[in-house]
Amino acid sequence: MSSFAEPISKLIRELMRMPTVGPKTAQRLAFHILFSSAEEARQLSDAISEVKEKIHPCRRCFNLTDTDLCSICRDERRDSRLLCVVSDPRDIAALERTGEFKGRYHVLGGKLSPMEGVGPAELKIQELLERIRKEEIKEVIVATDPDISGEATAMYLSKVIKPLGAKISRLAYGLPIGANIEYADEVTLARAVEGRREI
Repeated sequence: MSSFAEPISKLIRELMRMPTVGPKTAQRLAFHILFSSAEEARQLSDAISEVKEKIHPCRRCFNLTDTDLCSICRDERRDSRLLCVVSDPRDIAALERTGEFKGRYHVLGGKLSPMEGVGPAELKIQELLERIRKEEIKEVIVATDPDISGEATAMYLSKVIKPLGAKISRLAYGLPIGANIEYADEVTLARAVEGRREI
């Protein structure tokens, strides 16, 4: 039985449903909200409502947006013939932080995982193939995670994209900056060797 009033307990329970939020963090957040001004609490509530009401997938790339096309798809300065395929919109944010990629994106909405019932039909693969045909994409960079599902997705995409004539490449994976070779696992080292480049 909780020692808190029911509205506080309810807020804590709801906050605990969020990823990585345990009981102590949920309690801290709940009390932060409780002791915030009414205006700050209203702003938080409004922000949550607004994101649920206004955010939806971009009709072209399936990134998250509040307009018909996301800002990346609308940006005429980007290379429209270079396409980076990612599993999740959060991957776009990570790649954009580098400032290196100047093409456009396509969000699959997940990775192939037969054990979890995620096959090609559950992902935005047909839409990807249609974009490659219509937009005359020259290169597709597959930027899925280097785990079993990500690798399976990359292999499947390679198989279905190659017949369309677009070049298909995979992000290089390897040692992070500052890492010690002696502590790296075999898969990471193998990727580092495969992804080597001339200096």
